[in-house]
Amino acid sequence: MLNNTPHPNIHEGSPNRAGAPNRKELSIWFFCGILMLVYGLILVSTGIYESNGHEPATVLAQLHPTLWWGCLLTAIGLFYSVRFRPGT
Repeated sequence: MLNNTPHPNIHEGSPNRAGAPNRKELSIWFFCGILMLVYGLILVSTGIYESNGHEPATVLAQLHPTLWWGCLLTAIGLFYSVRFRPGT
């Protein structure tokens, strides 16, 4: 007589290629978003420091490119971190 009850150590769900049960995977874009967010915050703080009278002696320093790139990276990083966060 066959026993059709599942073994307690067998997980439900179809196995993936490696034979392990399926699990929720993390998106690479989440980690890219975290990285861009951290770099953006570093650049924003550096840009604010430079705009308070500590500008480097470079061409077009008066445009504050560090601050603008920091704001852009912070916004993109925040978008990716929220959009691809785990558990969504």
